[in-house]
Amino acid sequence: MPKNLIKKYLPDPESIKEHKHLKIFGDLLHNANLWHLNRRSAAGAFAVGLFMAFVPVPFQMLLAAGFAILFRVNLPLSVALVWLSNPVTMPPMFYGTYILGAWILQVPVHPFSFELTMEWLIQAISLYGPAFLLGCFVSGTFFSILGYFSIRWLWRWKIINAWNKRKASRTK
Repeated sequence: MPKNLIKKYLPDPESIKEHKHLKIFGDLLHNANLWHLNRRSAAGAFAVGLFMAFVPVPFQMLLAAGFAILFRVNLPLSVALVWLSNPVTMPPMFYGTYILGAWILQVPVHPFSFELTMEWLIQAISLYGPAFLLGCFVSGTFFSILGYFSIRWLWRWKIINAWNKRKASRTK
């Protein structure tokens, strides 16, 4: 069952409830629906977590937790999926989103060079920002929709297979 596979890799609910940054949600974390794992909550958690993985802000986990509470989907799964964008995967992910955004806006891809000055930061935001943010939004939307429907389909497929196996074993 997908439920058992997902549960095996999820963090402990108590450790999430006690996380220092998530304490701002207070009693909302004690809603039992946030900790149940079923087809709807897992698919919704994939949508929230994958979308938040493409949001280029610090504290993506807090945003994922907030949206998981808002949409009443599995909180540990949505928070864990944010870590798809980690320090190792972030540079290629965000470079890809920049290229996608530049392609959508039909602007040239500018070479990237880094300087630690306020002047460079302002120039970089105006030069790379629109394409980068559009690429992040489009990628986040695409992968959240893909994740949502993939999990719904996978869950249903596993249940149908289990039913068919049970049906076959009863007819023997």
